[in-house]
Amino acid sequence: MCALNILWLGMDVAVKAVLLYESKYGNTKRVAEAIAEEMQRVGGMEAALTALKGVDVDDIANYDVILLGGPTHFGGPTRGVRKFIDALGKRNVNGKSVAVFDTYLGEDFEKGVRKMEEQIRAKAPGLKLLAPGLSIRVEGMKGPIAEGELVKCKDFVKQLMT
Repeated sequence: MCALNILWLGMDVAVKAVLLYESKYGNTKRVAEAIAEEMQRVGGMEAALTALKGVDVDDIANYDVILLGGPTHFGGPTRGVRKFIDALGKRNVNGKSVAVFDTYLGEDFEKGVRKMEEQIRAKAPGLKLLAPGLSIRVEGMKGPIAEGELVKCKDFVKQLMT
């Protein structure tokens, strides 16, 4: 059973989630905020939103669910995201759940999320992938997020809950 399903069964179990993002121009941060807003709207979960740069990997032990996102650079996740996943693999993350999201430009649809998921499977196999990754298109290097893309965050949160 997915850790998040506990909430929907009406039990008094507080699931703690952390939304970690890397964002140079604010687009991926906006996606993380939209996910957090939807999680808050649905309710029943404590969610912390923070930039990846300021995170101590050891603090991840305090959370049940990790949502990790970043922009796609050259067809894959940024160095910061890759290093974070490597660091997770060196910690005891067994029993924790994870899902990933990215922002992309051009033809890189889902390339970043697929590579993050592959790296998680290889480096941190104790993490359980909750749902397929979310990929949000931006119009240019600096953005903005393409029209109609942020609504995908609602479906993403829905998938996390099933």
